[in-house]
This record gives sequence, structure tokens and C-alpha cells, in this order.
Amino acid sequence: MRDSMQDSTRGSTPGSRLALARLVVAAAAALAAALVLSACQTVATYTQPSLVRVIDASYIAPAIDVQVEGQLLASNIGQGTITPYGTLTAETTAPIVITAVTGNVALVTTSGTLLAGHQHSVFLTDNGAAPNGYLVTILEDQQVQAAQGHSAFRFLNQAAKTGAVDIYMMPAGSTLANSIPLVTNLSVGATAGYISFTSQTVTMVITPAGQTTPFFAFTPITLTGGEARTVLIMDTQLTSNPAVEVFTAIDAGPTN
Repeated sequence: MRDSMQDSTRGSTPGSRLALARLVVAAAAALAAALVLSACQTVATYTQPSLVRVIDASYIAPAIDVQVEGQLLASNIGQGTITPYGTLTAETTAPIVITAVTGNVALVTTSGTLLAGHQHSVFLTDNGAAPNGYLVTILEDQQVQAAQGHSAFRFLNQAAKTGAVDIYMMPAGSTLANSIPLVTNLSVGATAGYISFTSQTVTMVITPAGQTTPFFAFTPITLTGGEARTVLIMDTQLTSNPAVEVFTAIDAGPTN
């Protein structure tokens, strides 16, 4: 082995050997730069999609269809509906068209920003200001599960007749008298969340702000940790007395 190594360098000068070494280093550097450039070009041409759903919190809208970026995201939905997520291309001015199922009349034509790699809700409400009375808001939803041993809930109060509310997540065995609200004085049209609390079996209780007479008492919910959920609060249409009904959607985490 030593003889062969000696033969391979025999007849070369120190200067030529140095030049050869420099050439090898330059070639390696050029190859590394090419690989980095190729990787950057690959990343630059890839855009993560956006996950989008619809929340219909309008009291005055008829049954509707919702198109976003020309794709039918929701069909023939009504008040209190929260649809599953659909996959759309990220867009800063994504066109949104909401039409009545009967007659195919356009109720809302607008646009919104859908961020790459994010989850959003197209939130339809009644604001009473626009000529047609509708308002479309793009909500950014939590896309990762809550911390271990914790659950994160967001609350949307659209109970216009009921007004501001307090929201309790009461552990088993507790009462309103010895419980502290998770949310206090949530006004109509306001959003609270995402609020994290220790995961356990809880009962959601909603009362008028500052009072202890329940408007709504949910059946016990068993939370194991990691849940991220949205709760929509609306006036019930089944009674003339102030009362609310609740619609809950899974944003991330366990589906139990």
C-alpha cells in the first residue's frame, strides 16, 4: 500500500499537489451550494393548504350554500351549523359567496384571507348594519391540541336576546355557589378563547352575567386532555323565555 501511494505522487511538485487540493475543495463547495439552492427552490414552490369550515350563526338567513374560492364548502345549511373542515388553497383575497338555496340568490359576496397551514372558520352572523344585515368574519382556529392534561375552549356569544353571559365548566360534585366562572360577562358578539383549564369531567353551565340562574346546563363532558373546541352560544328558538342553546365543534385534539 505504501509503495502504491508513493507511486501516485511520484513526479508531482508541491505546487501541483496544492492546486489539485484547491480544485477538489472548490468542487465540493460548488456541489454543496447547488444542493442548498435546489432545496430552497423546492420549498419555495410548495404552499401548504388552508383548512376552512363554515359556522352559520345567522337568525335571519334562509338555508344557504357557501362557496369559497369557487368550491362548494357547505350545502343547504342553517342556523347553528358548524361544518367539517375542507382543504383550500391559501389566498389573501379568497372569494366568498353565500347564496340562498331557494332561488340561488346571492346574500353575501366578499373575500377574506386564508393563511397557509392554518385553520379558519367562515363565520356568518347578523350585524344589523349592512344593507342585507349579514356579516362574514374569518376566524383563525386553534390547529394544535391543547397542552397535556388541559383542554382549551373558545366561546362565541351570538345570543342577542339573552345578552351577556357567564360560563362555568363545573367539575363533578361542585355547585354554582362554590364555582368560579371560566368566562364572565361575555357580551353579545364577543369571543372568549381559547381558554385552557385542567381536563376532567365537567358540566358546562351558562347563566346571565352576574346571576346564578342557569340558562343552559350541558350534560357532563369527559375531557381527557388535548381538546381544542369552539362553543357557539345562540338564543333558543323553541321558547319565548330567555334561554340559550349551544353548538360545539372540535378544532383539534381528541374527538371523544
